[in-house]
Amino acid sequence: MAFTMFDRPSKQQMNEDNEITIHVKRIYETPSPEDGVRILVDRLWPRRVSKERAAIDEWMKEIAPSPKLRIWFGHRPERFATFAEKYAVELAQDPIRYERAVRICELAVQKHVTLVYAAKDPAHKPCECSAGLACSFLTIVSLCPL
Repeated sequence: MAFTMFDRPSKQQMNEDNEITIHVKRIYETPSPEDGVRILVDRLWPRRVSKERAAIDEWMKEIAPSPKLRIWFGHRPERFATFAEKYAVELAQDPIRYERAVRICELAVQKHVTLVYAAKDPAHKPCECSAGLACSFLTIVSLCPL
């Protein structure tokens, strides 16, 4: 899954495609050069994945939804909209999460970025993965000083 914002003006140098590109990828998928900067966005390191195999450039565990919010969400699709709103508030109000979101934005302006997550079974956890990452992306883009 990739999110792209086209033709965003910037005071900074844009990546080679002249766009902000943030991909989302499971850590169990093979890393590729197209991933660009790989950022693990889960709170815990994934089981049975070595640091070499993961090929992670940065681990931003602080940007993950809070344990309280994840437990409340409970993989219940009917709670997605509220989860998204609450997670956006977490990102905006927590200085550390905000700093990490801005860092992702700064990297995405310069090169491709891939947010990496560790859900082993995406068929049973798509909401948590996609919801958190999609919310991260949308909030990050809104914070970008472009």
